[in-house]
Amino acid sequence: MSDAPTRHRHRARPALFLAAVGALVAGLLAWPAADRSEAAPAAFVHPGVTVSKGQLDFARGKVLAGAQPWKGAYDQMMASRYADLNRTPKPRATVECGSYSNPDHGCTDEREDAIAAYTDALAWYVTRDARYAQKAIQLMDAWSATITSHTNSNAPLQTGWAGSSWPRAAEIIKYTYTGSWANSGRFATMLRNVYLPVVIKGSNSNGNWELSMTEAAVGISVFLEDKASYDTAMAKFRTRTAAYVYLASDGSVPKTVPSQHLDTTAKIVSYWQGQSTFVTGLTQETCRDFTHTGYGISAIAHVAETSRIQGQDLYGTDVGERLRQALGLQSKYQLGTAVPSWLCGGSLKLGLGPVTEVGYNALHNRLGIAMTNTQTLTRNNRPAGSNNLFVAWETLTHGDNPG
Repeated sequence: MSDAPTRHRHRARPALFLAAVGALVAGLLAWPAADRSEAAPAAFVHPGVTVSKGQLDFARGKVLAGAQPWKGAYDQMMASRYADLNRTPKPRATVECGSYSNPDHGCTDEREDAIAAYTDALAWYVTRDARYAQKAIQLMDAWSATITSHTNSNAPLQTGWAGSSWPRAAEIIKYTYTGSWANSGRFATMLRNVYLPVVIKGSNSNGNWELSMTEAAVGISVFLEDKASYDTAMAKFRTRTAAYVYLASDGSVPKTVPSQHLDTTAKIVSYWQGQSTFVTGLTQETCRDFTHTGYGISAIAHVAETSRIQGQDLYGTDVGERLRQALGLQSKYQLGTAVPSWLCGGSLKLGLGPVTEVGYNALHNRLGIAMTNTQTLTRNNRPAGSNNLFVAWETLTHGDNPG
């Protein structure tokens, strides 16, 4: 990606303003068209949320052979608090999460128990030690017997974060564990009644909210084999991804989510954190900070990966191009490239997080696309750990993984 990409700069001129609004309205009407490419598969593939059986088998083989970076990633995972077989689940009937987790009544406990269940599921798959499968089941059972709702301002995002990790764990246990999981039906009921109704609605907040919520909706739909919810979530995903990452081909202004009524350039610029110069790979939250941007990028990669496992490869569509460009732009500056004055006032808040492995593996290793900056950042950050929210152990599961 060049240091001076093609960009669109906006000034307050009536003719330009009217033209931009006209282009925006036309874009809203035309994007994205509903088509069969978003339809649920005739039969869902299991395990099939973010990571497939082929990927699990590849990672397991590498770990057992002591090969790097997978063995180091596995060791990192097993040394984490999430793999502790003495972990005690801390379920609550009502999880209350305020802005920036204030108050935090069960929020951290829920997210981390969900990550722990996924960690234990991965540990089971690699080791075939039934204690890890049983620990994952204990965590999932504790929550499915208890939780009824999420409340306060961050409830939708919290539901999305925890709801992204739970089905990853459940898919591995339900479809690979050779023992019994007597309460798997109750767990499914929890996902359907407590999580799905919230995340399927989406969000008109910053884009990372809806992307994480949609990731949860897609994963839950796979576990529940709910084709209608899967289709709804995927259609929302296509709209939100197009509105989260800008491509020059979008026109003079970014695409928008119709329900947000961002019907003027001024509203769009405000929503894009005051950024009025739009360049390929810029995200709606780049000028907010890279941490939240990383949440959005990660969710895009996770949904694209789940879709690929389920038989519809979105990496060859605009989804893949937006993901590639977002990774490239953010990686470039995360690696230390000087920030030009036109970008976020010449100052960026870095901290992208462990979010590059899935997209890099799919786009570079599978499709053969050169991604120099993303490659450098990904390799520098290995082994990628967890962001303690909804991302975990992706060097182990997706690092240079052809599965």
